[in-house]
Parts: sequence; C-alpha cells; structure tokens
Amino acid sequence: MNKVLAVVVGLFSLMFLLIGLRWLVDPSGAAGQLGMPLLDDVGRSTQIGDFAAFFLTLGALILFALVTSQRIWYYPAAILLGIAAVGRVLAWAVHDAALALDLIVPEVIIAAVLLLAARWLGKTG
Repeated sequence: MNKVLAVVVGLFSLMFLLIGLRWLVDPSGAAGQLGMPLLDDVGRSTQIGDFAAFFLTLGALILFALVTSQRIWYYPAAILLGIAAVGRVLAWAVHDAALALDLIVPEVIIAAVLLLAARWLGKTG
C-alpha cells in the first residue's frame, strides 16, 4: 500500500512541477487550463511569477518529502492546497466568483492524500 501511495504522491509532484514549468514557457496555455485569460503588463508578470512559484513550490515540497522521507515537507504542500480551496470558496461566497468545484474538489482530495502520506510515508525529524 505504501508503494502505491508513494507512486500517487510522486505523480502529484510531477504534475505540479509540470504545471509550474508551463507557466514559465507557455503562460497563455497554463492560464487557459485554469479558466483565466493571460493578463497584460504588470498583471501578466504577477500572474506568471506567482502561479509558477505556487506550482513549482508545491511540486518541490512533495518531491522533498518523498526523497527525504521527512513528513514535515508534506504539511506546507497540504496547507497551500487547503488555503487555495478555502480562497476559492471565499471568492464564491464573498466576491461573486463562480463556484469552481472542479478545482476545489481535487485540491481538497490531494491535500488529504498528502496528509495521509505524511502519516504513512514520512518519518519525524
């Protein structure tokens, strides 16, 4: 079971790393994949920089957790995804955004899988 979980978590890491790299090499495609237009001027700089940072950091944290077997690395990745999901719900509830369940549900599921991985795959310091 642990090997299956490690493979799943490794695929999540790869997916996030590839999404982050796509923000750097094909930002219009990456933006479209998330249902948004590529902005102009400083907005574009912020959009590319912030989204690349988010996804590359997420993928790197998960990869560090797998390579080192240190459970501490899973927690910031799960927190990032959890905050993103909460932010989406708040955007819908407070700021008249569409309720993006197709994005929220995977964020919550992946965060939960990362917390399970921290428990089953990770070791304490």
